[in-house]
Amino acid sequence: MRKYKTLHEATKEYFMKNPEEIDNFILEIFEDYAKDGDSAALLSELRVIASVKGISYLEEDSEMTPQELEKDLSCKENPPLDSVQSIMQAIGYQLMPKPIAKT
Repeated sequence: MRKYKTLHEATKEYFMKNPEEIDNFILEIFEDYAKDGDSAALLSELRVIASVKGISYLEEDSEMTPQELEKDLSCKENPPLDSVQSIMQAIGYQLMPKPIAKT
């Protein structure tokens, strides 16, 4: 029986081979979040980037325990803003406001 990759596995593999694409991906997932407010989707995609970067790397740079990282990146609840900021900084980004285009 053939074993197929999950979307998470395929996305992780893609970014491991193409790390230069992570910047655009981060921008896209936050733009999508700004439009639809789907925090579960945002956290799921951040989980992909966290696994590409390596959880142990994130633990060192975010000063969060593995349990805190797992909890904050789960889709079960919304993490506090300071946790999201810590995770973003650990993967090399920051949360910045962007003006909404007026139509």
